[in-house]
Amino acid sequence: MTSLPFTQVDAFADAPFSGNPAAVMPLDAWLDDATLQAIAAENNLSETAFTVATPDDPDADHALRWFTPTVEVKLCGHATLASGHVLMQGDAIRFRTRHAGVLTVTRDGEGYALSLPAWTMAPRPLPDLAAGLGGHPVESHWRDGGYSLFLFPDAAAVGALTPDFAALKALGDVMLIATAPGDDSDIVSRVFVPGGGVDEDPVTGSAHCLLTPFWAERLGKTQISAFQASARGGRLGCTLAGDRVILTGACRTVIEGRFLL
Repeated sequence: MTSLPFTQVDAFADAPFSGNPAAVMPLDAWLDDATLQAIAAENNLSETAFTVATPDDPDADHALRWFTPTVEVKLCGHATLASGHVLMQGDAIRFRTRHAGVLTVTRDGEGYALSLPAWTMAPRPLPDLAAGLGGHPVESHWRDGGYSLFLFPDAAAVGALTPDFAALKALGDVMLIATAPGDDSDIVSRVFVPGGGVDEDPVTGSAHCLLTPFWAERLGKTQISAFQASARGGRLGCTLAGDRVILTGACRTVIEGRFLL
């Protein structure tokens, strides 16, 4: 029997039982992909982060991969922040990823700052996704790789959404971001990825790679306060810095233990 370290962290959490839970599991060496996927399914969180130390890599401290209960994903912000929370020993830690380059987490007061790529989108009609999402979006935007964004007139419209998850799942592994101007924050959003095994994600760092440049242009500023209006809810500070997005937030360790394999 193999015993693996396991830490569950609420990322982007400004209060107990808020933010997005992620499992962080440091490994001595990579397990096969089927085992990694099975562990993530057993954890049944929106993402499980697996790391392996990379002492021979001059540009990164650890390699990092993320799995939902059903698929491996190309980028996950909250589980990267959680990994930094668990593994950081100094003031910064660098993670080499397979699809998003090297991601750095640094200390930021009592929380952390995470540097992610800034991703732009282009307007595109998305009638099938819009129908599954529901409501009455006033704009739709797309980025290749399976990222969609729908603009709504206000926060109430975003909060009232009741998506048809079965219909959306049938359309494949697509992230749907619903967003609007916020009430007590600059922007508000909700994020749905039913095709990736997560009907509604509590707080989604990767979505803010898209939301930050989208709203920075519209609001005419590079620093944005964001609230993700899931049932748990989470708050993020977002800064557009050239071709990077800097997200800030707090983390809380809620479970520590061993995973027996």
